[in-house]
Amino acid sequence: MKALTYQGPGKKGWVEKEKPGIQKPTDVIVKITKTTICGTDLHILKGDVPAVTEGRTLGHEGVGVVEEVGSAVRNFKKGDAVLISCITSCGSCPNCKRQLYSHCSDGGWILGHLIDGTQAEYVRIPHGDNSLYPIPEGSDEEALVMLSDIMPTGFEIGVLAGQVKPGDSIAIVGAGPVGMAVLLTAQFYSPGRIIMIDTDEARLEMARQFGATDTLTVGKDDVIASVMDMTDGLGVDVAIEAVGVPATFDTCQKIVSAGGNIANVGVHGTAVDLHIEELWIKNINISMGLVNTNTTPMLMKTMQSGKVKPEQLITHRFKLDEIEQAYEVFGNASREKAMKVILTQ
Repeated sequence: MKALTYQGPGKKGWVEKEKPGIQKPTDVIVKITKTTICGTDLHILKGDVPAVTEGRTLGHEGVGVVEEVGSAVRNFKKGDAVLISCITSCGSCPNCKRQLYSHCSDGGWILGHLIDGTQAEYVRIPHGDNSLYPIPEGSDEEALVMLSDIMPTGFEIGVLAGQVKPGDSIAIVGAGPVGMAVLLTAQFYSPGRIIMIDTDEARLEMARQFGATDTLTVGKDDVIASVMDMTDGLGVDVAIEAVGVPATFDTCQKIVSAGGNIANVGVHGTAVDLHIEELWIKNINISMGLVNTNTTPMLMKTMQSGKVKPEQLITHRFKLDEIEQAYEVFGNASREKAMKVILTQ
């Protein structure tokens, strides 16, 4: 089969690789029909994730068709259409029993990280019964790819952890795919004001179309002063960081209101300054974490009802064997006006 592999910092290749097979009775082999590229994949290619070794197949999102199942798999059979979760979970360890699937003792985020991932013609999914979801007949598979990772990440780590409530003023710092997922799912709770902050005016225009009430352009607007003006000097109830760099986390610290919440969704590769000398007196909460995907079934039902439309985030489409071109587009998102790409086999 063909697969997109990491070949050292700054290097990747669409190469011939052995098709995966069943290794444990709980495994499922899935033929990929659609997958995508994540910002985390770009971090890996830069060499930011040393646990990823040369030759690793990248990718942790996708949908496909079951090719083969292990002898212990009960919920799936050959030919079933499935959504692949970015998080692998055994379902029985202490962390899984409290729905902390991202810290499964025999799983977590391993696809495209510690084991071969989904940017290939076939992928092996450990603990298939707990790490795959059946796709309802007639579903939009492109939209479902967004439910592998970015939609539950934005919802769980941004909206739920940030405790968004009806009438709240919220600011989302970063209008990339995950920031947009926060924007879409925050509207479940009818916040009174949603301020999207980014450097890219094309993305901010998209955010307005998706429901942002206000947008601020970094480098053009005085972001801190503008947020304070919008909130009568109080700051926002919820500040959500969706980039993963010190400057954006610092913005959240400066714009959060007394009694508010900072929800860090971005993946940080360097330390940030925590201004506890200013924040200790403000009665705020700070949250962060890795998605558990325990909300995926609910998000699937919400998508089926038409209440949320994750397909809006797709800007580019490629054949799977055009994946290197897709990386070029996704890696230059501002120039290409790219949000999410879909790769179809």
